[in-house]
Amino acid sequence: MPSTTPDHPPDPELAAEREHLAESRRQLTRMRERTELLGADGGSAADWVSREVLESTLAERMRQLADDPTVPLFFGRLDSSDETFHVGRRHISDPSGDPMVVDWRAPVSLPFYRASSIEPMGVDVRRRYGFAHGALTGFEDERLSGPPASGEDYSAILEAEIERPRVGPMRDIVATIQPEQDVIVRADLADTICVQGAPGTGKTAVGLHRAAYLLYAHRDQLRRQGVLVVGPNDSFLRYIRDVLPALGEVEAKQATIEELVVTATGARLRGEDGPERAVLKGDARLAEVLRRAVWGHVVPPTEGLLVPRGSRRWRVPTYEVEEAIAGLRERGVRYGAARAMLPQALAHRVLVQMERSGDSPDDRVQDAVARSKPVKEYAAGLWPAVDPKKLVARLLTDAAFLADAAQEVLTPEEQALLLWEEPPRSAGTARWSLADVVLLDEARDLVERTPSLAHVVADEAQDLSPMMLRALARRSSTGSLTVLGDLAQATTPWATSSWDEALVHLGKPGAHVEQLTRGFRVPGEVIEYAARLLPHIAPDLEPPTSVRRSRGELTFSDGAVAEAVGQVAERGAGSIGLIVPDALVAAVERDLVDAAVAFTRVGDEGETRVDLVPAGLAKGLEFDHVVLLDPAGIVAGEPDRRTGLRRLYVCLTRPVTSLTVLTRGELPPELAG
Repeated sequence: MPSTTPDHPPDPELAAEREHLAESRRQLTRMRERTELLGADGGSAADWVSREVLESTLAERMRQLADDPTVPLFFGRLDSSDETFHVGRRHISDPSGDPMVVDWRAPVSLPFYRASSIEPMGVDVRRRYGFAHGALTGFEDERLSGPPASGEDYSAILEAEIERPRVGPMRDIVATIQPEQDVIVRADLADTICVQGAPGTGKTAVGLHRAAYLLYAHRDQLRRQGVLVVGPNDSFLRYIRDVLPALGEVEAKQATIEELVVTATGARLRGEDGPERAVLKGDARLAEVLRRAVWGHVVPPTEGLLVPRGSRRWRVPTYEVEEAIAGLRERGVRYGAARAMLPQALAHRVLVQMERSGDSPDDRVQDAVARSKPVKEYAAGLWPAVDPKKLVARLLTDAAFLADAAQEVLTPEEQALLLWEEPPRSAGTARWSLADVVLLDEARDLVERTPSLAHVVADEAQDLSPMMLRALARRSSTGSLTVLGDLAQATTPWATSSWDEALVHLGKPGAHVEQLTRGFRVPGEVIEYAARLLPHIAPDLEPPTSVRRSRGELTFSDGAVAEAVGQVAERGAGSIGLIVPDALVAAVERDLVDAAVAFTRVGDEGETRVDLVPAGLAKGLEFDHVVLLDPAGIVAGEPDRRTGLRRLYVCLTRPVTSLTVLTRGELPPELAG
């Protein structure tokens, strides 16, 4: 691999590549300055509306062209018999329009990820670049055409990039995407993909890169309908927040499931459910209970409709009113939309009678009849308005109302479990739990359709209840999903038991399930140790394997926390995650302060090397080094042993380089071996 050392002058080829990098950066600056000038020329817009649209578009373009000098503009090159392309994070062209760097998502870049000596895809040489703080340090070439190369298929640059120490939020993996990951990334927009990914397989990054690819390939459609990334908590979203902007994509929204349903319903989270009640509220059977409760407000007519108009009176008999109601219900529209249609349906029947009597009424007459007081009042009596908050509050407080809606769906014991112990004075003062608000979201959708997005990426989806999965399904009813998770890391009492079941609740039965088992981040020694738990937590899953040459470092100690953190910090660079049982967070904070160890509690703002991580927030995060305190305490902190072992599995698989296990007594016997 050509590189520069103090004793050797730069290789001419390396010098040329460095000049190409410098020129590419200059051209990116030119593109940004040109966009800035277009924004300054606001007079080119025909009117204020056009000016607003232009300014918004150019501001977005400016964000896409932002340049971070510490991030390489390109990371690879493809050489064929007639052309050469540098592959990077975004397209950069020279003043004549010729590409200096091609976007990694462009079709021409596909061979960088898929080509091999067996199937070179027209590529003679694939080049990878090594960088340090944005400076090009070297490159290595892989010849794909001609006779197969002898020896091990190994890339030092690729391994160095995968194992590079990191501090702060997740970064993109665009330079290291593997063929099996690229197949997922470039899947068609119409396809819903479910990724069962073991720790360290890059499933989160793959999902984010798929969002970036779809925004590139279907920009107009996705800009209109939207892209949403759903994560398990705010700490996780802060961790991944820079990945899409680093790829030039700033249009995707990010939210937790809690934020989605709270924003949609306007409810305030002030309550909390015990595990048993939360599991019941998350059961898909509650959807049927809510459907009955909403549509049960429609009452059959006891008398016909009488409409006076001028000197005449028109009567719609009871059986015709029943037919109108049945017709609306059969159309499958939402409760509120059907309610708004009923006056028109009744007015149409009046219009038919007018025509039979010899009149010639038009649509204006029908509209006038539909808006008349007798018709509006009659329709409202049969089809009253429903307030989702009041409906759910009544279900959770009125035993008789609940029993009527839940008949033969929930047992009497389950109905009793659902009821609030202390009924609120009103729906507005209710202490809504997250599970309650998910029910509110379902009720709201029964009344008024939830807008659908073009694509939703749902990470850590194994932890979502069936009702939460239905909430995501509503937001992708006409779009597609990328579902990411690991059944072995399911740590909620209401977690899904299989991806087939989850896909049914997501409204995408039969979607493709892809299993990723090759770990690129977690060291072999660590993943093998953690995999001892798999027979107890997910016996049907294929054990993960590490493809890294480095085995990592696994050590055990019964020493003090501050001392262990200090020892890990002395080993080398990189982030340190101190993962502790939730119940010990406050005590560990005091110990670190007393020992003068600088740290940041995960989720808080700060730039220290050490993050203090409650075990309940470790999911989805990764650190170069992990110090794990009291494995048995982590297991004991969960409602049941299986969930506790899954939580421990999550915590054990967070390191990229080393894991130090601090014991407080015996290890869980499931780790013996």
